[in-house]
Amino acid sequence: MIGLLKGIVEAVGADEIVLDVAGVGYLVGASAQTLARLEPGMSAVLHIETHVREDAFKLYGFLDDAERSWFVHLQGIQGVGAKAALALLDVMPVNELANAAALGDKSAFGQAKGVGPKLAMRLATELKGKTPPQGRSFSIGLKPHSVAGESVQPSPAKTTENVGVAREDAVSALLNLGYHETMAREAVATVLREDGPDAALGDVIRNSLKELAP
Repeated sequence: MIGLLKGIVEAVGADEIVLDVAGVGYLVGASAQTLARLEPGMSAVLHIETHVREDAFKLYGFLDDAERSWFVHLQGIQGVGAKAALALLDVMPVNELANAAALGDKSAFGQAKGVGPKLAMRLATELKGKTPPQGRSFSIGLKPHSVAGESVQPSPAKTTENVGVAREDAVSALLNLGYHETMAREAVATVLREDGPDAALGDVIRNSLKELAP
């Protein structure tokens, strides 16, 4: 299986790109948000999820491994295929997805194209209280090497991987204080939604305790 591709973007289409890796052009499906950040001639590192069926072999690429792991996680819900998972990632960054999951926010899931009320309710119900996906080793701060001799797209000041780690640290602190995991995740999600993903860990824990106070 293919887990990572590093190369040069040869072409960008409506829902896929051609990535030139050492002279071989890989056709890689991607979300609209990912496609908007790529253009021909730029170097890119894509985290790959491979779908293999009897009649198809499809690669899906993500600039962030947290996005790839949520792409897989969402498809664990009945009725969510690759198309719906990409649509959800188009309307919500992974930190917002995690918030929606922790809060059971069906209206947030219902924003995605092709996700009707019944599916939105199923997503909210089945994802609530579940531990968010951790992804591969990149999710704990390890970064792939850039393409030799090429620059890659700069990362945001605070990556979604780091946001996920901060979230889990806050939840862990609350669990150590004796709170139930579902309650802890709901409180942290509420605080992150109000204070933003850049909130300091200490502030997140302190404000989460306020949310949990009787």
